[in-house]
Amino acid sequence: MKQEFIKVGLTVESIVLGEIVYVEKEGVDQYFIENMLRNNGFELVKDAVEMIIEHLKIALIEVIDHLEASSEENLSSYLSKKLNKEYSVLSKMFSKQEGVTIERYYIILKIEKVKELIQLQHLNFSEIAYSLNYKSSSHLASQFKTITGMSMSEYKNLQQWGRKSLDQIV
Repeated sequence: MKQEFIKVGLTVESIVLGEIVYVEKEGVDQYFIENMLRNNGFELVKDAVEMIIEHLKIALIEVIDHLEASSEENLSSYLSKKLNKEYSVLSKMFSKQEGVTIERYYIILKIEKVKELIQLQHLNFSEIAYSLNYKSSSHLASQFKTITGMSMSEYKNLQQWGRKSLDQIV
């Protein structure tokens, strides 16, 4: 993406997971930038609420990617600290914007991660449950069935895995 911005004469200040900060330039149409981003699988975030929601989603993906079985901090505390906002404010904002609770979104993200781990075939179901901080493999199995409509074994045997990338959820 950086090269795309440079091609049109825009200065990129930073690129971080899911976020490009650039200096606006007179003569470069905002509509052109939106199309350039969309053509590369991104979208322009225009207002503060959208920006907070995007940061929240990024934080949740980071949590999933760095889960440790010994993690002591709960999700609401982590998100409050990370985004410097009360969890209740984040929760209301997220639900209103996305039509789903943060908790439900987080479970959906975890289930997509489970699908990935099943496909990799490096861990058994118990190890997958442990790696994602589930108290038991039966709890994971129950959530998996609720979200996908099939058991983890059925999914594993399917071999035609329909996974969404984490940034495409909701």
